[in-house]
Amino acid sequence: MTHPGEPHTTAIAGRLNWLRAGVLGANDGIVSTAGLVVGVAGATLAGGPIATAGVAGLVAGAVSMALGEYVSVSSQRDSERALLAKERRELADFPEQELDELTALYAAKGLSEDTARRVARELTAKDAFAAHAEIELRIDPDALTSPWHAAAASALAFTVGSLLPLVAILLPPPHLRVAVTFVVVILALATTGALSARLGSAGVGRAVARLVVGGALAMAVTFGIGQLVGAGVG
Repeated sequence: MTHPGEPHTTAIAGRLNWLRAGVLGANDGIVSTAGLVVGVAGATLAGGPIATAGVAGLVAGAVSMALGEYVSVSSQRDSERALLAKERRELADFPEQELDELTALYAAKGLSEDTARRVARELTAKDAFAAHAEIELRIDPDALTSPWHAAAASALAFTVGSLLPLVAILLPPPHLRVAVTFVVVILALATTGALSARLGSAGVGRAVARLVVGGALAMAVTFGIGQLVGAGVG
């Protein structure tokens, strides 16, 4: 038997989840594109190769993020639809057993047996399917996530994040490109780290430190590799 869980996600919590996912997608774009363009800058400071690599990385990353999100959300949506279809069949074939199950679920939440039975009967009379979907499956049948929306949001977040290091490395003079990009990326990661921590009610300092250290290491490593490869090719 399915155990009772928390109430279904509210509209505000849903929006926060989307915002948190957007921040994480932007972080991916910032770090991956920064590492790529800084790595190329380690081999050459010419704007053409850096721009080509950055744009290619942006497009490839956005497509990859969108595809991954589409597949993930599609799988989740298929599973949710299968569970909802199964629940519809059980309600049609075993209405009394399903009423007993709903009663047990409310009783497990702390209601007395009589109150739980009365609540279950009233909800069943109003909309049995919605009642079971909410408390038993924790799914809102009218608010299933669209894989297309998720894919578009993921690609957009990655693109926005990627544009920051790409612009930062192309605008300054050649001898300042890596230094300016490093500073801009660190500041951006500190900002998104603080935002994601506040959205998740977590410690800001630790979240910022993780992102800043990780981003700095990524750029340092790729810059070093770029210098080695550039020296070897040259």
